[in-house]
Amino acid sequence: MPVLVSNLQEKVAVDEALTGLLTRAAQEVLKAEGYGEEAEVSLVFVDDAYIHGLNRQYRGVDAPTDVLSFAMQEGEPLAGGEEELILGDVVISLQAAERQAGEYGHSLQREAAYLAVHGVLHLLGYDHQGEEERKIMRRKEEEVLGRLNLTR
Repeated sequence: MPVLVSNLQEKVAVDEALTGLLTRAAQEVLKAEGYGEEAEVSLVFVDDAYIHGLNRQYRGVDAPTDVLSFAMQEGEPLAGGEEELILGDVVISLQAAERQAGEYGHSLQREAAYLAVHGVLHLLGYDHQGEEERKIMRRKEEEVLGRLNLTR
């Protein structure tokens, strides 16, 4: 279950512990949803300005956000060959994660892991537009975070 990590920002310090935690978070979601070793996800760390541009370009929202998910293909994951299943990219604003961690009274690690889990679930087709969808997605998020010992 490869998780490719790219850090495109310099505003928030990123160390191996944070990278490892978010990699495990993404892998836990994939395992929980029945994906095998062939599933591949990318996590991309950016700042508020970068994600603001993406949000404006792809969603028509002229504001920064905390996480965006870009599925390789809507509906069905794209098979990149016999050995891999490329699901897409999860773009996380570590500036937003750091700010929200302070607002919610928990660590950057917990908030960034939550955003990684949330983003991967979006790649897999989960959403939170309706109340029932929101409940299902939140339950799945909390289950994965619990397995990582990152409960509220």
